[in-house]
Amino acid sequence: MKARDYLWCALNLMLDREEELARLCPSCRVQAEEKRCPACGSPVGEAYGGENPAFDRERFERLKRGDGV
Repeated sequence: MKARDYLWCALNLMLDREEELARLCPSCRVQAEEKRCPACGSPVGEAYGGENPAFDRERFERLKRGDGV
């Protein structure tokens, strides 16, 4: 595909989304426009991310110092 083909596709995806939103009532439209987590659907704030529960801070610090595993 050429660059103009990608642009055409992107523009049509955007227009399709706008058409979908235009069919919704105002309260549903606001909810549909909220940023949501792709996994669970919970609303996300400006900072997308969080803390990884599997992250091992002590191991990270050891590796950072070069102490090995």
